[in-house]
Amino acid sequence: LDTRVTADDLTGYDDVVVATGVSPRVPDIPGVDHPSVVGYLDVLRDGAPVGDRVAVLGAGGIGFDVAEFLTDGGDGASEDPATYFRQWGVDMEYAAPGGLGAPERPAPPRTVHLLQRKTTKVGAGLGKTTGWIHRTELRHRGVTMVPGVRYDLIDDAGLHVTVGEESTVLEVDTVVLCTGQDPRRDLYDDLLAAGTKAHLIGGADVAAELDAKRAIKQGTEVAASL
Repeated sequence: LDTRVTADDLTGYDDVVVATGVSPRVPDIPGVDHPSVVGYLDVLRDGAPVGDRVAVLGAGGIGFDVAEFLTDGGDGASEDPATYFRQWGVDMEYAAPGGLGAPERPAPPRTVHLLQRKTTKVGAGLGKTTGWIHRTELRHRGVTMVPGVRYDLIDDAGLHVTVGEESTVLEVDTVVLCTGQDPRRDLYDDLLAAGTKAHLIGGADVAAELDAKRAIKQGTEVAASL
């Protein structure tokens, strides 16, 4: 109700279920407070301005979403079948063998580097049946996807990184942090300190690899136990 509650507001309840979610994690990188650095919420929720050259740090689901958002040409392919088929090279007239033609892609509005610290394949943690679609879409849009990156420094020159034994500077205008989440547990800790019985569920319990099924399961089990 547009009100942030405190432990004092919740005195007198027998149980309190804390589903306060997560807070974006800010990594320990020299220069992370540089003006060119924004968080994913700043971009997706608050409409923060983003330059033409972008580095996205973190290649989980959120990193892929941000990369797709920033490289969207505005053609509305997800809402217009004709545009979708044209961009993926689907020939609905079946004039070409197999009904496949050359994909017609608009030039992306930005140059984007999607980076991750892990040395595994970028996007390895995406859905097994849909991850290949997101990777292919970003390749079509010219997104550079690089694993095994060490973030050394952010300054006026851009993002300084090391991949393997090679250090380089990515001359980017904006660095977007998609570097994970931390549980938001301030209220939970305050409730315990006040002697109120509290239960953690969802992202407030475990922020890593957010899973809607797990959150729903926890909520159902807690509700059934009260």
